[in-house]
Amino acid sequence: MAHISPFFKKKSTIPSVGWSFIATLCVAFNASAQTEAPGIPPAAEPSLAPVTVSGAVTKQVDVTGFADIPLDKSPFAATVIDAKTIEGISADRLADLYRFDASLSDAYNAVGYWDFVTIRGFVLDQVYNFRRDGMPISAETSLPLENKQRIEFLKGTSGIQAGTSSPGGLVNYVVKRPTNTDLRTLTLETTSYGGLLAHLDMGGRFGDDQRFGYRLNLVGADIQSYVPDADGTRSLAALAMDWRVSPDTLIEGEFELSKRKQPSVPGLSLLGNALPPADPFININSQPWSQANRFENFSGSIGIVQAINADWRWQGTLASQQLKSNDYLAYPFGCYDAGTDVYYADRFCPNGDFDLYDYRSVDERRKTQSALLKFTGLVRSGGVRHNLSFGVQGTRYSETGTPQADNNAAVGTGNIYTLPALPQDPTYQDPYTTRTERGTEFFFFDAIEWTPAFQTWLGVRYSQLNRDSVRTDGSRATSYSRNITTPWIAATWQLDAQKMIYASYGQGAESEVAPGRSRYTNAGQPLPTLKSEQAEIGIKSNSKQLNWNITAFSVTRPVSGDLGTCDLPGTCTRQIDGDARHRGIELGASGTTGPWTLGASATWLQAERQGSTIDPSLNGKRPTNVPETIVRANAAWRVPGVAGLSLLGTLSYEGSRTVLPDESVTLPAWTRLDLGVRYETRLGKYPTTLSLLVDNVANSRYFTESPYQYGHVYLFPAAPRIAKLVLQTSF
Repeated sequence: MAHISPFFKKKSTIPSVGWSFIATLCVAFNASAQTEAPGIPPAAEPSLAPVTVSGAVTKQVDVTGFADIPLDKSPFAATVIDAKTIEGISADRLADLYRFDASLSDAYNAVGYWDFVTIRGFVLDQVYNFRRDGMPISAETSLPLENKQRIEFLKGTSGIQAGTSSPGGLVNYVVKRPTNTDLRTLTLETTSYGGLLAHLDMGGRFGDDQRFGYRLNLVGADIQSYVPDADGTRSLAALAMDWRVSPDTLIEGEFELSKRKQPSVPGLSLLGNALPPADPFININSQPWSQANRFENFSGSIGIVQAINADWRWQGTLASQQLKSNDYLAYPFGCYDAGTDVYYADRFCPNGDFDLYDYRSVDERRKTQSALLKFTGLVRSGGVRHNLSFGVQGTRYSETGTPQADNNAAVGTGNIYTLPALPQDPTYQDPYTTRTERGTEFFFFDAIEWTPAFQTWLGVRYSQLNRDSVRTDGSRATSYSRNITTPWIAATWQLDAQKMIYASYGQGAESEVAPGRSRYTNAGQPLPTLKSEQAEIGIKSNSKQLNWNITAFSVTRPVSGDLGTCDLPGTCTRQIDGDARHRGIELGASGTTGPWTLGASATWLQAERQGSTIDPSLNGKRPTNVPETIVRANAAWRVPGVAGLSLLGTLSYEGSRTVLPDESVTLPAWTRLDLGVRYETRLGKYPTTLSLLVDNVANSRYFTESPYQYGHVYLFPAAPRIAKLVLQTSF
């Protein structure tokens, strides 16, 4: 792992995607219509519609852990972004979806790298806070969206859903499943920078009594980036199938294989104490020896859902994810100004100079394997009804690699204005840290309906953890075991048929081990469990025309730090050092009126550091890269008198962000407008949609984010104006 930023990780080998591959996406095969199987809910039917967000509507959200209870009746704050919305903006990556919810923002989203997300001001952990159909995955790869039915964002502590995880929330990728009727959709896309994409989505049922279903997604894309020397390719092949063995038994299996090859683009930094120009066309990773990162992602699962009787069923699932990645990056870190004999450790020199390093890490492999056994059902006792879910989940995670080229000496001095060619240093001598983790989690959920209006909710997860790490040269070994319990309670009151109020309290847990380096007095020893706490109250309203919600929350998360000079052996102690407290209010609304479909959300967040004894000057300060205010709005207008024509728009506003921990430098607030036009018609007998989408219509120049990581400032410029032309036809 690079010592600079989580951005400096890996990707994988992927063959170039040419038109010969894209042509194969046009091959279709026939399948019959289906009848519904009693006892097993059918898959949702896909459709095309103006861009909408379904955060407050009546939807089952798998990531909450409470089965069969729709989101608008649950005491959770969550947003669901469905396939129609993803297709409506032609989203390529998770970060494209943040425009639809004001609780979401960027965390380190570099061009050509994997996605990071901040929820309620906390950066989600790539290993512990991501799910695929509810099963654990690593997000340290490029995760495609084309075969996903929806993306679920759970906000707040996630101890009952995930055991150990950072407190911002969870992201759950829900895979597209077989359709009840025949589906044949072909999407072709091009961009104003010359990018090309073809996507074939097919589904249906076949066999006796239509018992077998399939869903096939194939994607080929030629990536033409707006950043010089950052072009690439990506591909996806995904198949989901099911077998309705009987009215009470459903067996499902699916897999996806995705590849991406593209160079990463490092962030810029401060020029002394000044902000650099927000130029999106600067690519520091453009040396003659720069190479493309490569990601390979193979994920799959197989499961059974078995009805026991009218009230009870059990579910068993096996899931596996295997990642391979190669990471190559010419990255900047600090600057020595020879003229003034000053070393800028966390930024560039005032004239734009920086020290450039050659980082290479090949054949990194990550494997996540998990097994789930869950029972779900109802228990009635007198006038009280219990909606129960309980079970056990086992997970094993491993990460291996080979020695990296990440050497202490810079290869030379670069400059953001001239980008001079510098020598390379491909010396693979920095040991890689391998990891092995094993966990067993027992969970119990109970939604108790005391009256038709009043419910209480209880959740608890008991986690047994075993984690080990060691470098490839045998040094810095750590090992520990721990048992962690994370409870959650809530109450809801249905005010009327539309409105519900709720209050909840929950805990999250994180575990940390002091690094195995000799400078630590407690090297390799675990810290006490870092227990986060969250209190939340809210009100939701759901009706046919209008959905709205108001949520207030307070999250307190322990923070660890290094006490001592940390420059010689035995001079540093890793310890808990106060906490971060994030309090805020979230507002959301969506609905339809006449030809309009509207949605908006806003978040006000007061985040501050408190209780630090290592550096008391940080107390009361706002964390870096956390805006105080975010506002999102989206709209679709069906043009009267022109059948099939819709105008689309999204507006994003993010307030200022602090760049340095002492708040001495901030990024200005920014606003971005995205517009589009969609025309639904028929080409012969085939339903066809033609869309023109333009992001950043005003071609505004600003920095989207300012992550401060590994003791260094990073600044990411916003993308320039980009137009996409999309043709989608069903056949």
